[in-house]
Amino acid sequence: MSQQAQQIISNKEVFTALKELMWQAGDVILEVYNSEDFGTAAKGDDSPVTKADLAAHHVLVEGLKRLTPDIPVVSEEDPESVDVGRTAKLYWLIDPLDGTKEFIKRNGEFTCNLALIENKLPTLGFVGIPAASELFVGGKESPSTRETRNSAPQQIHHTAKPGITRVVASKSHLNDETRAFIDGIGGKVELVQAGSSLKFLKIATGEADIYPRLAPTCEWDTAAAHAVLDGAGGEVRQANGERFRYGKKEILNPHFIAKARN
Repeated sequence: MSQQAQQIISNKEVFTALKELMWQAGDVILEVYNSEDFGTAAKGDDSPVTKADLAAHHVLVEGLKRLTPDIPVVSEEDPESVDVGRTAKLYWLIDPLDGTKEFIKRNGEFTCNLALIENKLPTLGFVGIPAASELFVGGKESPSTRETRNSAPQQIHHTAKPGITRVVASKSHLNDETRAFIDGIGGKVELVQAGSSLKFLKIATGEADIYPRLAPTCEWDTAAAHAVLDGAGGEVRQANGERFRYGKKEILNPHFIAKARN
């Protein structure tokens, strides 16, 4: 870990300010969530975007520029920023609102995501769940925690459940390849449903054991929760077993398997 990244983690004032920034982003998301007008529009790839996505984007980008002015920012809501991640050794990667479809459905399964990427790997992640007033923080060198606005951080770590493999599988992405993967696990299998980056958190908190993602995602969809899972006894690998990296030429992720470390 670089000295710059270490300073972010060890500097209590900066670390606390980053968590507060996540709470602020969650607040603006909830403000739109509780309103009658989401201001929903379609992006160029036909995926939806709302006022909440953009409001959280501005809160995070402006806050990061103030707190860590020397670290560039890549955000889903700023297409021109994507090139930064391909050359920068250290940068912030943001998905201001992951699970916009869940947000529009008002089912609460959406998250706000901030990751510190260093040398193509996630060093630190912040995942806010605005509807539940929860914040997850952690990374491989920073044990992962879970907190609410009114409670102190509590460390989390994956715990297996004997005799069963709990598989996180999205109903909307249960394609033939995923079904075949699940069938190949053997033994007793239980499906665990979750939206957005909550899928990773299910493993981090010991509510699931493995998440096969054999369908498209983008780097900002996974980075923050990937870091939290790393700090809770889990890992993310490409489906072929190779290391899962960020800042690639292509923003789309390869298929991957998130799971508890053996």
